Amino acid sequence: METKTESHQADAQAVEKLIAGRACIETELAKVIVGQKEVIEQILIALFAGGHCLITGAPGLAKTLLVKSIAQIFHLKFQRIQFTPDLMPADITGTEILQDTGEGRKMLFVRGPVFANIILADEINRTPPKTQAALLEAMQEHQVTAAGVRHVLAEPFFVLATQNPIEMEGTYPLPEAQLDRFMFNVVMDYLPEDDEVAVVQQTTARRPAAIEPLFNGEDVLRFHELVRQVPMAQDLIRYAVRLTAASRPHQTNSPGFVNEWVSWGAGTRACQFLVLGAKARALLQGRTHVSPGDIRVLAAPVLRHRILVNYRAEAEGTNVETIIRRLLEAVKEPGV
Repeated sequence: METKTESHQADAQAVEKLIAGRACIETELAKVIVGQKEVIEQILIALFAGGHCLITGAPGLAKTLLVKSIAQIFHLKFQRIQFTPDLMPADITGTEILQDTGEGRKMLFVRGPVFANIILADEINRTPPKTQAALLEAMQEHQVTAAGVRHVLAEPFFVLATQNPIEMEGTYPLPEAQLDRFMFNVVMDYLPEDDEVAVVQQTTARRPAAIEPLFNGEDVLRFHELVRQVPMAQDLIRYAVRLTAASRPHQTNSPGFVNEWVSWGAGTRACQFLVLGAKARALLQGRTHVSPGDIRVLAAPVLRHRILVNYRAEAEGTNVETIIRRLLEAVKEPGV
């Protein structure tokens, strides 16, 4: 039986491995990905906190390559699902088939691509809501129910979904209930000119170097436990709650611009993800405590897909990013 001292030593070793591993992860990703440091950090935070990510960006920005490379680094089973208008729920979760056995014919469940550790739901907004909903149970409960039988998914389990914000024809916007299951909405933008030159040089001169695995599934699950053990002052948790609550219109402490521009704000899950994400970010940076800056940095990826602007905001050209920036100005940090 493991003693308390041995447990602390194991935790300390895992923390050191996590901190040292971040530089190694960046080195490996640099073999195929140029720039996008903020995007990479947010995806890593989500993985270490046990959350799912929605990655929004124009075509050709290496969203798929980034997700696949991260799966290789963590030595996790990876499955890519291309979402199309004719994709059916059974194409994701699996289906029962009639098969001859030595004892006669039996219905056997054939597992779908969702039975992996990292699922890349590519262009998730190209499939109808019925198929999108097939991921809901898997994302929330880490299980799939088929013909009344519960099939548990392997741990760790992450869904990293991509969507193209430009093309609207032939797309189906994700319902708010599913959007809320994603810890972060990570926006992947165009690279600066120097980085883009580096990408063109790198991809047209030679084949990319192979990605080396650095961790395994057990390491990731251990990191999940460590993140939750990071201490966080109650006034910082209250700051995360107040920041989230301020996004809800027509509440007691709602700012005037929220009442004017927002039709629906973020719920309690946003507070939970803000706190978990702040703990993971602190740990990744080698700190054993959370700062207000961790919460402020993660406010945009946590809140941008949970705040629904109204017609007045759209008519005045006000977007979600502006509202989040105003929220950070309106809600004071602890001690300020």
